[in-house]
Amino acid sequence: MPNITTGNSKPGTEPADDYTLMTEHKPVIGITLGDFNGVGPEVTLKALSDSKILRICTPVLYGSLKVLSRYRKMMNLEEWTMHSVKSIDQIVHKKTNVINCWEENLDVQPGKVTPEAGRSAYIALKTATEDLKRGVLDGIVTAPINKNNIQNEEFPYPGHTEYFAYEFGAAESVMLLVSNDLRVGVVTGHIPLAAVPAAITKEKIISKVRTLVESLKMDFGISKPRIAVLGLNPHAGEEGLLGSEEKEIIGPAVAELRHKGMLVYGPYPADGFFGALQYKKFDAVLAMYHDQGLIPFKTLAFDDGVNYTAGLSIVRTSPDHGTAYNIAGKSQANEASMRAAVFLACDIAKARKEVQTPHISQNTFPSS
Repeated sequence: MPNITTGNSKPGTEPADDYTLMTEHKPVIGITLGDFNGVGPEVTLKALSDSKILRICTPVLYGSLKVLSRYRKMMNLEEWTMHSVKSIDQIVHKKTNVINCWEENLDVQPGKVTPEAGRSAYIALKTATEDLKRGVLDGIVTAPINKNNIQNEEFPYPGHTEYFAYEFGAAESVMLLVSNDLRVGVVTGHIPLAAVPAAITKEKIISKVRTLVESLKMDFGISKPRIAVLGLNPHAGEEGLLGSEEKEIIGPAVAELRHKGMLVYGPYPADGFFGALQYKKFDAVLAMYHDQGLIPFKTLAFDDGVNYTAGLSIVRTSPDHGTAYNIAGKSQANEASMRAAVFLACDIAKARKEVQTPHISQNTFPSS
């Protein structure tokens, strides 16, 4: 459990109030503000204004109270208060906390792409990552960034997924889109479409499936996951007529995984697979590239979909949409995906703790 103290207690001391009770049962979830000229601040504020959030977790926003106050005024949420602190050691577990990651009065321009918004998004992300590494957060929810204006010497990554995989030394990770009845992962993520065929190898598919299976077991409580693997080409290659990857790479990978006892099936033609609702027969689907998996997912579950990074030592989720500059600052953004991302982060954080907590049965007691 994170060793987080309020201003009136010291690490290792027993608090006089209900602090222990609160922290034992509620995960501490960090939320990075993302690009403050996009819809991140709006969907975050809307999601956190839901009273259910404080009952299931202690939210800690990484960003700026000044920025959030401007959006709160735009959205007529001024009566809803937030607790401003300089570090996580000062948070209050019955409130929505804001860690001020910068002091400057930055110009908020909803819908505009600015260098200041990119730098601030990175500062918030870096600050939250440092707290994750300290073990004082149970999970992180990332609001959308602009993958271009956030780029700098310390962030040369195509997205959050790759950033966290590097920062936490993950040998393999999977971008996994999650909704109530659909989970879609991808073999290749944020790379150009022209680079996809060369990036798909038998070893890569096997590694991705193994990571996906372990996550489904540990994070989602599915003891025997059933995985569907999609083909790369139209009609899954049509027996080699429309491409050879299915016969030479994807099919052999599926066969090897099945030989090792995993419930893995395919390769399936992507269009018919989703059109015929075959995904309902599986616990997860592994697509070959970004749009192959994300287009059907967002068509079926855009409002409440969540982007989860499987394979990390930490819990990271995000809403399944981007900065949406076209509606930023207009109070039109739907917060359902952000709310679902917070809920999923809480659920997985709790699931992991249950796995890590030893359960004592009668058989473990020494005989007299």
